[in-house]
Amino acid sequence: MIVVTRLNATRFAINPDLIERIQENPDTVVVLVNGAKYVVTESMEELIGLIAAQRARVVSLAHLGGPEDRIPSTPQPLPRRP
Repeated sequence: MIVVTRLNATRFAINPDLIERIQENPDTVVVLVNGAKYVVTESMEELIGLIAAQRARVVSLAHLGGPEDRIPSTPQPLPRRP
């Protein structure tokens, strides 16, 4: 999930796998595959960076342990960056 901000300053999370496209004209609009549209304060470049970072985090977490460690039976806290 990536966290984005509406124009009224409320924040919410979007599953980046459901994003169909991002438009800027001049406001940034995120269009999901189901047709839902969200106007957000982040720029297109910021959203692309958030999506890339989220996907890199998923890949990194997948490589932390062996196959038995990839899906914990109970939720685990994310490792903190130094």
